[in-house]
Amino acid sequence: MRLAALLEPDMVIPNMSARTKVEAIEELLECILQKHPGLDRRAITKAIAELEEQENTSYGRGVAFPHARTDAVNEMIVALGISRKGIDSDTPDQRRLHTICLLLTPRNIAQLYLQTLSAFASFARREGNIATLIRQESAEDIIRFIWESGLTIKKQLTVHDIMHRNIFHTTADATLKDVANAFYRHKVSGLPVVDDQMKVIGIISEKHLIGAALPDYESLIEHMSFNPDIEPFDELLKKEDEIRVSEIMTRKVVTCHEETPIVEVAAMMMFKNIRQVPVVENEKLIGMILRSDIVNKVIRG
Repeated sequence: MRLAALLEPDMVIPNMSARTKVEAIEELLECILQKHPGLDRRAITKAIAELEEQENTSYGRGVAFPHARTDAVNEMIVALGISRKGIDSDTPDQRRLHTICLLLTPRNIAQLYLQTLSAFASFARREGNIATLIRQESAEDIIRFIWESGLTIKKQLTVHDIMHRNIFHTTADATLKDVANAFYRHKVSGLPVVDDQMKVIGIISEKHLIGAALPDYESLIEHMSFNPDIEPFDELLKKEDEIRVSEIMTRKVVTCHEETPIVEVAAMMMFKNIRQVPVVENEKLIGMILRSDIVNKVIRG
């Protein structure tokens, strides 16, 4: 199905009057309620506000995707607004918002919901699309331009729909201290290890760092009353600038591609007890998918 097929002229605002993101959401919601007057405004507003409190739905490139999965609707509803002047908002790249897409969907159609978000995000990532969209004069012109982009919504939920594209990584010659600092700075529990061609050659995680201090942890578990004379973490800290990632990382890396079905990745994570899977194209790192993504974006929504 073409992405543009989800849009109707009376649900597209070509020149919004909103001056803030909150006002933009209210303007789009008013548009929805005019067409669907029986909807519970309070329940929908609450669902949108709760998600906005949990995460910033402004994704950069001048685009925001406020959305909610709520029992107040029984089908997916999409409203699109264009702000030609732009709206000041907290965005990752500090660019003003020009395109706001409000999605409301029942709780039981997570797949279509995520794929629609993914399709709109793909549209926004294409160079020049947002700038061209702003110049369109009417709702019909906006829909026609999105139609001509050729973007479609796939039938199956894939890694492409929820993967992280802004990824952090490390190299084999980085030190244990470098990696520990990177974990803290980026708030991650593991990093893919790449070579100078961005090919994935390993994974290093918090488990590997702790294992470097406790290589004989099984023996410690078996003898819980045993108190070593040397504190293992103290010893590790003395060598944190010497130990290299290559010495403690795992080289047994499970990877996937953008078109890999989410169900397949989820099953692989469970079977191999892994938390993260690098996404590769021609063996080069292009993204990451985390176990928490499947919980937060698919199950929780």
